[in-house]
Amino acid sequence: MDQKLKIGIIGCGGIAKGKHMPALKKESARVEMVAFCDIIPEKAEEAAKEFGTPDAKVYTDYKELLADETIDVVHVLTPNRMHGPITVDSLYAGKHVMCEKPMAKTAADARAMVEAAKKTGKKLTIGYQNRFRPDSIYLKKLVDRGDLGEIYFAKAHAIRRRAVPTWGVFCNEYEQGGGSLIDIGTHALDITLWMMNNYKPKAVMGTAFKKLGKQKETGNAWGDWDTDNFTVEDSAFGYITMEDGATIFLESSWALNTLEEGEAITTLCGTKAGADMRDELRINKSDMGTLTTVKPNLSGKGVAFFSASNKKPSADVECSQWIDCVLNDTDPVVLPEQALVVTEILEAIYESNKTGKAVYFE
Repeated sequence: MDQKLKIGIIGCGGIAKGKHMPALKKESARVEMVAFCDIIPEKAEEAAKEFGTPDAKVYTDYKELLADETIDVVHVLTPNRMHGPITVDSLYAGKHVMCEKPMAKTAADARAMVEAAKKTGKKLTIGYQNRFRPDSIYLKKLVDRGDLGEIYFAKAHAIRRRAVPTWGVFCNEYEQGGGSLIDIGTHALDITLWMMNNYKPKAVMGTAFKKLGKQKETGNAWGDWDTDNFTVEDSAFGYITMEDGATIFLESSWALNTLEEGEAITTLCGTKAGADMRDELRINKSDMGTLTTVKPNLSGKGVAFFSASNKKPSADVECSQWIDCVLNDTDPVVLPEQALVVTEILEAIYESNKTGKAVYFE
């Protein structure tokens, strides 16, 4: 390849520094980060210095970044409220877009993103990196091969006992649209729908709780949160029925008095077998009249002088396939139409919680 893809970063906060920019830096043979934008100029300047080209440009207005016709790809890494508007503007500016999860704060914004991608012909994907874990990849292959049969019941797990993010705007409902459900519940739901290859919801019932947000001396992983500015739910739950009758239970929490923790994992129940990610990956079925449980060895251990510790992190695999699809004009693993359904279901859970009624899809 004679020329590298030119990347623009919009939003230089925690997810940019912790996930996207380090992964893109490892792809330096194929890409270069040439522009950085953040409403806090110091963040953009620091990012440019650490990850950018020597002549990387810094902006506080994302529209000025989009005006640069040399930029091929934009990563939208802002709070949820701006995912939709910035992504739509980026697509119409002729850029391919990787938008961090969730797709958008609202389903209306997500639908506008899908429409913009179709009209412009530009690629759009959403940052659901948990699809790229070894256990997820292996289980997806089993499902697609038919090993589980028809998957008619599933659970999407995103449970933390005490791990409320205390930085940025995570606890700000205006900026984010919600708390645990839209932050980590979205990962669990994405994994589950993807495994089932079922994107046709029929009805949703949901509840969301603000029960622990005012407590102090919590034992939270990142220290006590600001009780005065905790405006989102600490836990939320959804009961989802699909058009074909399949049923999904979604559980999410940042703070819940439970010992059963597990994040971005799924439980699948099919007609031939079941699977869960509770204790690594487990496959269960009846074999010759005997109930069996199989745990695939995904670690690579057991060979002398060899360690699988060099396996790429899921964020790096996600980044690599994203660059591949842009360069080779192929579809990304996470399709925007799939991410849209995730956002629609999350919004339905919030709506059901407000009204006390089920939300039906047409």
